[in-house]
Amino acid sequence: MKNKSVQFIIIFVVILGVNLLANHFFFRIDLTQEKRYTISDASKNLLQNLDDEVYVKVYLTGKGIPAGFKRLENAVKETLDEFQIYGGTNIKYTFIDLNAEYKDEKTRNEKIAAIAQKGITPTNVYNNEDGKKTQSLILPGAIITYKDKEIATLLLKGNKLSSPQEILNQSYEGVEYQLASAIKRVTATAKKKIGFFINYTNLPAVNQLDLIGALKPNYELYPVDLRNSPTLDGLDAIFVLKPEQVFNDDDKYKIDQFIMNGGKAIFFVDAVKVDSVAREGNMAQVQSVGLEDLLFKYGVRLNPNLIKDAQMSAAIPLDVGNFGDRSNIQLTQWQYFPLINTFGKSPIVRNLDAIYTKYVGTLDTVRASGILKTPLLMTSQYTQLLKAPAIMSYNFASKDLNASQYNAGVQTVGLLLEGKFESLYKNRILPNDTRFATFKANGEDSKIIVCSDGDIPANDFDKKNNTPLPLGFDKYSGNTFANKDFVLNAIDYLLDDNGVIVARNKEIKLRPLDKAALQDDRTYWQSVNLIVPIIILVILGIARNFWRQRKYTR
Repeated sequence: MKNKSVQFIIIFVVILGVNLLANHFFFRIDLTQEKRYTISDASKNLLQNLDDEVYVKVYLTGKGIPAGFKRLENAVKETLDEFQIYGGTNIKYTFIDLNAEYKDEKTRNEKIAAIAQKGITPTNVYNNEDGKKTQSLILPGAIITYKDKEIATLLLKGNKLSSPQEILNQSYEGVEYQLASAIKRVTATAKKKIGFFINYTNLPAVNQLDLIGALKPNYELYPVDLRNSPTLDGLDAIFVLKPEQVFNDDDKYKIDQFIMNGGKAIFFVDAVKVDSVAREGNMAQVQSVGLEDLLFKYGVRLNPNLIKDAQMSAAIPLDVGNFGDRSNIQLTQWQYFPLINTFGKSPIVRNLDAIYTKYVGTLDTVRASGILKTPLLMTSQYTQLLKAPAIMSYNFASKDLNASQYNAGVQTVGLLLEGKFESLYKNRILPNDTRFATFKANGEDSKIIVCSDGDIPANDFDKKNNTPLPLGFDKYSGNTFANKDFVLNAIDYLLDDNGVIVARNKEIKLRPLDKAALQDDRTYWQSVNLIVPIIILVILGIARNFWRQRKYTR
């Protein structure tokens, strides 16, 4: 009896000690292979430094939503629970079922419309209930509120060319980033400064409206008259958008020194200019804007050619012949408008939808010591290169493809460069030059993104309704591509000092059941699950009874 009392006291003291230690020393162990319950250090740092409450309203919930969406809902809840561990009482959340909250259909629809206006697009989903197919509307997003500010974030995001199950899994992978990024934006006290050059582009302002509108809430945007600005000091990044005028050497020097001093830059540059010459086709001509030697020095070459992609390209209306006495206009695949759906290994493009491009050329990497080069955007493998100058005939679009001619392979059209760049003007600025005192021959750590299509960040304009179209919207197919997401991710990566965007690297592998084996062996596994536990219990009962008989027989 005494021994049992001592054992009880020891066990009690151990349990009490473990609990006391746990209260003072916090730790968690994630035993999953993909570390799905572990958030990034950047997210932890963001949450631990919150100075006030952040309230998250999640609308991805409801009775009878399909299993895939239920899994996504659970992922959101698990992530927010994890956020609360590091954010403490500054993170509060709730799940709102609009169907349960608003019984009146008119009121509910008005609420859904108001939420949709904030950027959370409603999604129709189908489910089977008791053998009947039912349809319901869900809002796969959340609204994050901080003080007097709020921001909406979409939680259902993925590549539309993937299967529904893969899109849901991609959304599952992106939950941490979507929530952490929204919290970062809504709690930001200072905005990074981005400069746009007004001297060198002919792109109308109406074709920049959606880009400016997407960047303005999170960044301070400045139109820069480069020719009359002595330096680019004070800016955090520069945005070189579809230049068509030749950069003079003084302005190019300002860009070079901005990058040498750690400034970030993103270039959307066409190496080929396309003009319409007649109804029969377009003319592609070499276009030099004076940045070629600068980018070459940094590690990338713009090639004066155009890519024809036989596998992934957009359709445009073309005259494919006569229909009686009228022209026969049909949507026809135009291979000079590649849809980019092959991406490199970077958080900028992970799980991104396809990107719409127009008359895009190729990029090559060249030797640049100490510079890390990461391909971001790539074509399909079925490509053909057209070297400028050349005529692009409309007639080829209506002809059968000759697959043997599309053998140029995967081509890079977007590239990330990171490291300490060497100045183009190294050994060229002499001591008697007035710029010598401030000149830097070798740069600080910086990042540059180069894309060989100036139209990626440009939106189209609906002349009939006199309104700008969304960035990435294809007016012929009605699809919205991921051009805006790519640009926002790229800018975020360049200017994100906290590194929250690294959370986009999270990978969760799908492990689907073998449906054929499941169907064939269904009865077998049902029997195993029913009978085996009973057999185990019987064996344990017999063993225990046998042990007791031996113990007390003695």
